[in-house]
Amino acid sequence: MSRNLDVSVEWENVRVGIAASRWNSAITDEMLQGAIAALKNKGVKEENILTVRCPGSYEIPLVCQQLLEDAGVEGVVAIGAVIRGETPHFDYVCDAVNRGVAELNLKFSKPVTFGVLTTDSVEQAVERSRQDKGNKGAEAALALCEMIGISKGLKAGK
Repeated sequence: MSRNLDVSVEWENVRVGIAASRWNSAITDEMLQGAIAALKNKGVKEENILTVRCPGSYEIPLVCQQLLEDAGVEGVVAIGAVIRGETPHFDYVCDAVNRGVAELNLKFSKPVTFGVLTTDSVEQAVERSRQDKGNKGAEAALALCEMIGISKGLKAGK
């Protein structure tokens, strides 16, 4: 038997974090704007959205951890863009960020959503960051809201 964990969330009281990479900022700035807009449209107050910019995607898991530990957030959106180059650096960064974010979800029992693009080209990254075409920052922010709702539903025993 399945039950719906649909719980009413008072979004104006929810505090969330965003860890956004400055590397590839032409991409990540668009994704960050999309995430903030999606959270505000959901009802999260702008003053309850704590955004921290970090140097690159490799640093995202640490910033997410610090937001979860020290900033009183209920979840974090991770935003970055790793674009394949000619060296294996791409693979190392993607693996480290993916592993780090996944571990944080389990360590803190709070959602950290993955809005980190891992693309083969700049063109692919631009396409996934556009405001008018499925901005992946906005999608990660909406996934965070859904996960916060699920968490609240489970805690409430619904």
